[in-house]
Amino acid sequence: MPTPHSLEPEHPAARLAAPARARREAGPVAVALAGLVSLAVVMGIGRFAFTPLLPMMLHDGTVTLHEGGWLATFNYIGYFAGAAVCMFIRPDAVRMVRWGLVATVLLTLGMALPGGMPAWSLWRGAAGVTSAVVMVYTAGWCLQRLAELGKPELAGLIFCGPGLGIVVTGLGASGMVGAGWNADYGWLAFTVLAVVLVAAVWRIFVAQPAVAAANAPSHAAADTAAAPLDAQTWTLTFAYGLAGFGYIITATFLPVIAREALPGTVWADLFWPIFGAGVAVGAFLATRVGIAHDSRKLLTLLYGMQALGVAIAVVFPTVAGFALSSLLAGLPFTALVAFAMREARRLWGPHAPRLMGLMTASYGLGQIAGPPLATALVARTGGFASSLACAAAALLLGALAFAWMRRAWPLAPVRS
Repeated sequence: MPTPHSLEPEHPAARLAAPARARREAGPVAVALAGLVSLAVVMGIGRFAFTPLLPMMLHDGTVTLHEGGWLATFNYIGYFAGAAVCMFIRPDAVRMVRWGLVATVLLTLGMALPGGMPAWSLWRGAAGVTSAVVMVYTAGWCLQRLAELGKPELAGLIFCGPGLGIVVTGLGASGMVGAGWNADYGWLAFTVLAVVLVAAVWRIFVAQPAVAAANAPSHAAADTAAAPLDAQTWTLTFAYGLAGFGYIITATFLPVIAREALPGTVWADLFWPIFGAGVAVGAFLATRVGIAHDSRKLLTLLYGMQALGVAIAVVFPTVAGFALSSLLAGLPFTALVAFAMREARRLWGPHAPRLMGLMTASYGLGQIAGPPLATALVARTGGFASSLACAAAALLLGALAFAWMRRAWPLAPVRS
């Protein structure tokens, strides 16, 4: 997941053009909810609606499992590219959010149209770029506005957006399956939903008044300096990449896996919404953890929890097993990102955005590697057990890496 930048709009004219009345209406709760809805659209619909719709596409015969895996991979490549681009550009944050939301609507619509693998691959790749860019600039703009409005504690609401979006699209797809819809009607329905949600928050995303603009040159200059790429940095980066690989097979194929293990059950389409609910709850709970806790200890526990969640689906492929697996795999999803970014800030201080960019690249590479490995192992073994075992092992290795970091580089005790 890419890291948020706190950005100032570069064009004073754009700030002056923003209606004063809209700014007055955008109080802290409105800003937080707008961020939640924006991330629900680009992540829950633009990025992860593909997961519950993939079984429908397989049933319709429009793609094979191998092709579905590659569509997911193109999306993750796009996400990686979008996150990398955000490391080097400093545009108007509001403009990027608005353009990205419109692009998400159009790219979701594109998946409902004829075109086959060539066109769909392009749309999924572009949707990955868009989701990363909107994630970065939505988070950056909303966090900055909440700080200016004196309500930074509302930031937790923003990051509930992806999980809630997953819940809505997952439950929606389940209803579509029950109604006998084809996948293209599902994409059209989610396009309409995205239009409604974007319209609801469009007026919230307006350029804010200039604040602390004089600080920008010194901050930019400080960011150009390089902090040392020491053993702690590389260990953190490697472990974070393992998280990208560890969750992505479940996040891509969970409904397909459940249908294969539990043919004919109505529960198969409900495990993905359970995963989304876990993501939303985990994001909220992460905001209640104080900064005094060692992030590496928390990451060790979260990686272990997610590894357990992934493994349960292999060992207990029952309704109860998949439900527990989905919940335990979803709870740490956003929380471990938050704590990993906090550790990056501890290590690199004012230069943390560079380390966060490196970590995001590692996370993205882990995501890219997951789906092709899963489909290759399915072709060889006939099931997903081997790929899920690999994912659980990767997460356990990440947990061990953070446990080793605590032992190798203990924190100085906090003086009261």
